[in-house]
Amino acid sequence: MDTIDNIRTFLAVVKGGNFSAAARATGTVPSVVAKRIDQLEHRLKVQLFHRSTRRIELTEIGERYHPRFLQIVTDVDNAFRDVAVTRQKLEGRLRIKCPTTLTIMHFGDALTAFQRSHPGVHMELVLMDRSVNPLEEGFDVAVGALPTSYASVVDIPLCAMPRVLVASPAYLKRAGTPRHPRDLPQHDCVAFLATGSVWRFDAPTGPIDVDVQTSFSVNDSHVLLSAVEKDLGITMMARHIARESIEAGKVVEVLPDFPVPDLWVKALVPESRRRNPAVQAVVEWLIDASQPLAPWDRPGG
Repeated sequence: MDTIDNIRTFLAVVKGGNFSAAARATGTVPSVVAKRIDQLEHRLKVQLFHRSTRRIELTEIGERYHPRFLQIVTDVDNAFRDVAVTRQKLEGRLRIKCPTTLTIMHFGDALTAFQRSHPGVHMELVLMDRSVNPLEEGFDVAVGALPTSYASVVDIPLCAMPRVLVASPAYLKRAGTPRHPRDLPQHDCVAFLATGSVWRFDAPTGPIDVDVQTSFSVNDSHVLLSAVEKDLGITMMARHIARESIEAGKVVEVLPDFPVPDLWVKALVPESRRRNPAVQAVVEWLIDASQPLAPWDRPGG
């Protein structure tokens, strides 16, 4: 399993862009990450990364190995999951809350596969974009990406969700391009209802919070993106939702020097339900669907 661990570390370095980010993602330290990469390169007898004091980049050979390693890790994870399924015949009821877009694009397939593998479990899947206290509202698991936490509820991290500020070229031509987050109150802004109108940015001097003026608000990410593509204003949204539009030139990144902090997708589980076998199994299934790569960073994601 050392080789698989080394491959997982390689994937974490590619995703994080450096050894420190990979160390945080894998729960270790940069020196261990470096050692695992050295072991993998020695095993393969090739150099996978160009390294400098400022950055780390894949070599041409590393680029070729990357998709193969992704597939290897996926196959290994599926094999272990299949073994676990054959050993454990689960029964019971699960009531799960998930965000709408995240479920339609990613977690819906994972939870459908879980149901197929555990026919003895009766699942009720509720799509909802607001923050939910699962203890109060009767959910066994509540998946969400908002930073809210609740008493007697355990937060289980699944994956980071990078965000980006975007607008259409036509809007920026008409209204001008903001140079600083403090310029945003003078612009039309389009908001995702669940995250609200107070937008936070990272800056060298510390976080900057801006209360923007929203001309349009919605609780669906695809409608949000469509509104921005139609020149309604500037929005803050998940980078993976905006990725294709950015690549097509329909929208462009705004204020790249003031990055938007990531949200963390997490599973909220009442402490009283955490040891339930079906709850444990579905949470492990969601973790497998989210790590070491987020669903939207996987091939076909």
